[in-house]
Amino acid sequence: MPQLNPSPWLFIMTMSWLTFSMIFQPKTLSFTSTNPPINKTPAITKNHPWTWPWP
Repeated sequence: MPQLNPSPWLFIMTMSWLTFSMIFQPKTLSFTSTNPPINKTPAITKNHPWTWPWP
């Protein structure tokens, strides 16, 4: 059963992840965001107490 032999695919998977982690990930993370977050103060909402129809 060749799928139980880790020799061919384990090396390929490890090298793929190392390549991604060392080369592609820093290049991808260096891009600036197209929509940077704005530091706005949140609007304060006033909570009004509920007047129940039965006392």
